[in-house]
Amino acid sequence: MDSLRVFLVENHEDTAKYMQLFLKELNYEVCTAADMATALREIPKSHCDVLISDIGLPDGDGWQLMEKLGANRPQFAIAMSGYGTGNDQRRSRAAGYDHHLVKPFSPDALLALLRELGEMKEKKT
Repeated sequence: MDSLRVFLVENHEDTAKYMQLFLKELNYEVCTAADMATALREIPKSHCDVLISDIGLPDGDGWQLMEKLGANRPQFAIAMSGYGTGNDQRRSRAAGYDHHLVKPFSPDALLALLRELGEMKEKKT
């Protein structure tokens, strides 16, 4: 199975560091941004397969990020947030996220989603 290229948008420094280390340990290629402005600039040229984005960002939110990316968004997207109501999850789906993980989530939950997305990518190629 080909390794996925992941773009992580997370402004909490420790969370971003841990997630990046975790993903790299699993042989995923990882690009990062700490805010929406950087993500909007870097995602289109990153050629990533998966966007993992926090909903709460210092200069907007993950839902706005998806809207502003439009056709430049990666093929798959996972929202992550401390906001986990049914409405928040529906809003993530409506914005274009494939999944919505509620923080704190287990590394295995993220890994299961990435494996699922990797299998979906393989089927499309």
